[in-house]
Amino acid sequence: MKYINEIDIKGKTVLCRFDFNVPLDEDLHITDDRRIKAALPTINYALDEDARVIVIAHLGRPEGKVIDSLSLKPVARRLSRLLGKEVVLAKDCIGDEVKTLIQGMEPHCILLLENLRFHIEEAENSDDFARELAGYADVYVDDAFGNAHRTHASNVGITKFAKKCCAGFLMKRELNYFSTTLKNPLRPFVAIIGGSKVSDKLEALANLIRRVDKMIIGGGMAFTFLKAMGHEVGTSLVEENLVNMARRGIKIAKERGVKLYLPVDCVIAEEADPKAVTKIVPVQEIDPNWMGLDIGPASIALFREALSDAKTIMWNGPMGVFEIDAFSMGTFSMVHTVAQSHALTIVGGGDTDVAVHRAGQSDYITYISTGGGASLELLEGKKLPAVKALNEWEKKMD
Repeated sequence: MKYINEIDIKGKTVLCRFDFNVPLDEDLHITDDRRIKAALPTINYALDEDARVIVIAHLGRPEGKVIDSLSLKPVARRLSRLLGKEVVLAKDCIGDEVKTLIQGMEPHCILLLENLRFHIEEAENSDDFARELAGYADVYVDDAFGNAHRTHASNVGITKFAKKCCAGFLMKRELNYFSTTLKNPLRPFVAIIGGSKVSDKLEALANLIRRVDKMIIGGGMAFTFLKAMGHEVGTSLVEENLVNMARRGIKIAKERGVKLYLPVDCVIAEEADPKAVTKIVPVQEIDPNWMGLDIGPASIALFREALSDAKTIMWNGPMGVFEIDAFSMGTFSMVHTVAQSHALTIVGGGDTDVAVHRAGQSDYITYISTGGGASLELLEGKKLPAVKALNEWEKKMD
């Protein structure tokens, strides 16, 4: 597929799909605008080419209903402030009023269409909905990496009807970092996989174990592996149906010469509560009535040593329930270890992204992905539907 700087958009009308699914507080103020800032290089490039820029995006999951609290009004205000120019927000994303606004656009103008997901046809990948969106512009640009694992009208169906298709600069950065790292990493290559469930990361584990030199497993998912090794894990999160799979994963790692690191101690409590009494115990001494909620200091030291010679580190998933202070030390210690390493470091989106920014270490990470689900699918070795659609359009044109 081609990128926006590889095609002629001079003076044209450009329809850009971005991922502006940003968090809002109770007063509908944006609390984290990184996804909006990530779109600025593509928008500014289009403006420099005298293009008329139409922006489409979604916010939340309104499931086909118009919900005022999920309007893109806060996005329009923040985007206007970041660009230093007016961003007009349409009342809808389809219809005659939208067409009239587009017809009145001058070069260098920006029009943001209202939440795509106010129409159920978006998630259903409706041809009619996609056709109407495609008809607005001369060129369609997909720069919504965070939505690239979805098969929706605005990122997959639209490629069947658009006159020209390409990807934006954010999509290029995301794909380049992940593909280069997975195909030809500097070694030793270490993967850090955390989060609550093995089932959420099973395919990523299976794909990565064939590529890495070392693998560190933490978070709630570690207890399924610890149980597979015969440890008492108390009331910790365990996926019983995957214990045998975890046992097999340990065996495969050994056969392939991959060094597998699991917690050797953990922070336990009777429940995941900020006021709960906590204890630090070796994994062999977890109380049957308590649960593991973070890795302990010995595990932190072990994982730090495992990362000491790494040349490439890829991390997806926290080491514990870091939203609660009592169970945050493992995740934040890992953030600092990764940030202070001399490796190329790539952090998946979602909770890991949040942890890195809370720890104030984002400037010291090589690349932080903007898409949790999309980055996870790349780690699983899958092809993203939106990327596949762009590639197929390009093949069709050839």
